[in-house]
Amino acid sequence: MDTAWLLDLQVLAKTLNFSRAAEIRNITQPAFGRRIKSLEAWCGSTLIDRSSHRLALTEAGKVMVEAADDVIRRLERSKHELQQLRSSTATLTVASTHALSYTFFPGWVQGLGSLASTMPIRLLSDNMNECERLMLAGEAHFLLCHHHPGTATRLSEREFPMLTLSHERLVPVSRRDNEGQAIYRLPGSPARPVPWLMFEGTSGMGRILVSALSQRTEELHLHNVFSSHLAMVLMALALEGKGVAWIPESLAADELSPGGGLAIAGPMDWAVPVQVALFRTVRPLPDMAERFWQLARNQSLGQVSSVAGPVSAP
Repeated sequence: MDTAWLLDLQVLAKTLNFSRAAEIRNITQPAFGRRIKSLEAWCGSTLIDRSSHRLALTEAGKVMVEAADDVIRRLERSKHELQQLRSSTATLTVASTHALSYTFFPGWVQGLGSLASTMPIRLLSDNMNECERLMLAGEAHFLLCHHHPGTATRLSEREFPMLTLSHERLVPVSRRDNEGQAIYRLPGSPARPVPWLMFEGTSGMGRILVSALSQRTEELHLHNVFSSHLAMVLMALALEGKGVAWIPESLAADELSPGGGLAIAGPMDWAVPVQVALFRTVRPLPDMAERFWQLARNQSLGQVSSVAGPVSAP
C-alpha cells in the first residue's frame, strides 16, 4: 500500500475523470491509471465502474473513499502532533468562532488563573466550518464555539469530548425607536414579513438558528435581506434599521442597555438558549494542552454561569 494511492482515489472520486485527476495529481494519465489499478489489486475489489461513458464509484469504491479520508486525516493529525512534540517552543492552539474570540475568550482565559496566563496561546478566529476543519486536521488543540444539543456538528461525540463553559442566548434584536421599542417585531405576518439579517450556513450560529427556528416556521414570518457569518456585521445592520438579527446576548449587551441603539424584537420566547463549549480530541494532547484542559475542566465544574445578564423585553 502506498498512501499516494489514497490521495489519487480521493481526487478521482471528486472529479470522476482520469485525465483531470491525473492533472491535479501532477502525473501522466497512464501512470495515474496504473496507480488506481494497483490500489484495486491491493483491495481485491473494483473501485471504479468504467462500464459507461461517465465514471462512477462502485460500492467498494465508496467504502474505500471513506476509509481514505479517515486514514489521511489521521496521518495529517499525527504529523502535526509530532511537529509540536519536536518544537522547543510549544504553543497552545485554540480555534474559536468570531463572536466568542471577541466577547468571551479574553476574560475566560484570564479567569483560568496564573498558570494559564503563562502558557503561550495562539488563537485562530474563523467561521464554524473552518474551525471544525482545523480540529479534524489536528491543527488546533481546542475549539471554542456556541453549541446547541439539537444541532449537529462535524465533530463526533465519541472522538471529540466537550466541556460546557457557560450559557447564553441568541436574542432577536432590531433598531430602537424614539420610544425605546424595536422598529421590527417578531413573529411578523404573511402580509408583512420581518426582514431577516441571517447567519450564513458556514456559521455555527446559523446552523443553531435554522435548527431551533425550524420547529416554529408556521408562527414565524421572515424574509431574508442579508446574510453573513459575522455577528458584528449583522448587529451593525440591525443598528442601521435594516432588519432583525439573532445576536449573542453578550455581544449586544451594551446596545441593549438603556441609551443603546437596539431593542429586543418581540417576546423573549424567540430567544435561543445556547452553550459556550470547549471541544478537544479524545486522543492524548501534549502535556501543556492537557494541563490547560484540566484547568478549563476544573473551572467548568466549579462555575457554569451566564455570559451576559438577563435582558427584559420592552
